[in-house]
This record gives sequence, C-alpha cells and structure tokens, in this order.
Amino acid sequence: MTIQIYGIRHCDTMKKAFAWLNSQGLEYRFHDYQKAGVPMAELRHWLERWDWEVLINRKGTTWRRLPEHERAIVVDAESALRLMETHPSLIRRPILTDGDQGLLGFDVAAWAQAFPIRHGAG
Repeated sequence: MTIQIYGIRHCDTMKKAFAWLNSQGLEYRFHDYQKAGVPMAELRHWLERWDWEVLINRKGTTWRRLPEHERAIVVDAESALRLMETHPSLIRRPILTDGDQGLLGFDVAAWAQAFPIRHGAG
C-alpha cells in the first residue's frame, strides 16, 4: 500500500514530514488540500478517526484570519466539517494514511513506530 500524505506543500511542518519520509526511503503520494481540496468522503473518514477539535488547526493563520462569526459556528463535527470543506487549510497537517493506518501531525517517534520495518532504510 502506498503512503498518502495530505497537507500544504509550503508548510514548514510538511517540509519536515517530506524530509523524514525521504530519509526513510518511503514512497508516498502527496495531496495538497489547499490546491485540490479534500473530498467530503475523506473528511468524514477523518472525523471517524479523529475528533473534530484536533483536526482543526486553531493555531494557524487561516483560523486567526477567519471572521469571528465563522469561528463561532464551529461547535460540533458537522459544523467543523463544513468549515474544513470551505477552508481546507484549516485542517491540521500533515495527515498520513497507509491502508487502515492514519497519523495526524508530524511526530518522528509515532511515524517511526508506524513504519518499523522500513524505518532507517534511507
């Protein structure tokens, strides 16, 4: 199964994630959700895996630039879903999927544990 990584190409955290994947010799496909958006089915799948409150990046500039009335409507998974669909750069990054496995955010220890056989191959 090919690793799929979701995020925004020019994000510093994404650059670290790409560097780690490359250093491990791991092949991956990249989906830039700022440019291509995220299919609703994928957003729903992520909401089954992670709580909506951790999926939304409230520390990022996109969140801070949203008008207060848009931030105020995010009170549950459905309202978060609609906002993430409209503003995909609100989604925390990176999201890494490999079959049934999914990782949210860049954490070297978690990623190394998720890919133990291939870890250090690069």
